Amino acid sequence: MKLKQTTFAFVALMATTFFVSCSSDSDGDTPPVTPPTVVKKEISLSTSATLGSYLSDKDGRALYFFATDANGQASCTGGCEAVWPLFNVDNLTADKLGDGLNLADFGTITTASAKKQVTYKGWPLYYYAPLSSGDGYGGAGTNVPEAAGKTTGDGVGGVWFIAKPDYSILLVRSQLVGHDGKNYKSDYTVGDGVTTYFTDAKGITLYTFKNDNFKKNNFTKADFSNNAVWPIYETDKIVVPSVLDKTKFSVITVFGKSQLVYNGWPLYYFGQDANVRGANKGISFPAPGVWPVPVKDLPLAI
Repeated sequence: MKLKQTTFAFVALMATTFFVSCSSDSDGDTPPVTPPTVVKKEISLSTSATLGSYLSDKDGRALYFFATDANGQASCTGGCEAVWPLFNVDNLTADKLGDGLNLADFGTITTASAKKQVTYKGWPLYYYAPLSSGDGYGGAGTNVPEAAGKTTGDGVGGVWFIAKPDYSILLVRSQLVGHDGKNYKSDYTVGDGVTTYFTDAKGITLYTFKNDNFKKNNFTKADFSNNAVWPIYETDKIVVPSVLDKTKFSVITVFGKSQLVYNGWPLYYFGQDANVRGANKGISFPAPGVWPVPVKDLPLAI
């Protein structure tokens, strides 16, 4: 009886050893799991609680538009470049873009200093790198790039705006040049001087009509036969720069179409601007002041 118990114990021990040995060998044959490689997109959409969606680089740093880039060329030169470094990506392709972004909206320009710069919807893109206060011992400050997730460059000087994908209104600061080829000041007298006025998301100039009334389009015909001359700005979106009061914008219906309104004034394009960025020929057609550009302090329509 004792011999049988000993034999059974030996057999059980061998079986256990074999099982453990096989388990160890099996575990050793399993290759380690390699986590998938996460490739950062060169340009993505980030989100701010106050500003909504905006463009950012692969490290989450915000990108900006400059109002004086009216014609789509970079006007930030000299000392401006240190505070607002240009943004560029070589050979930008669709796979380098985050969700919600379309490659067709991007382009590249060459700056006056022969540098490449990426544009979005015709707007050159920049970073914000404000000057630090120095080392506290009299040392000069240095330009420190804005940290990821920060949007402190938005609204600076009333001309720098976070690069949002869904603006319906933007601002440009530019010289007014009429249909007659003359330069005009903000009061529509002949002369040199920049005016800050509204455009659409792609920088195309918008206008108001002096004969309109509060939220009443008095120009457009029911059959839209004259719409090619002064096309209505047809949209029901109200996404504006933070320096503007969103509550002053509204939407009216004009013979079945939605037209954006500011301070009671319906907004239009000028057909002869031909969708060219920076063109504002309509300010002198048919005479100066009949079709003024909309500005921030535009009086309330009556």
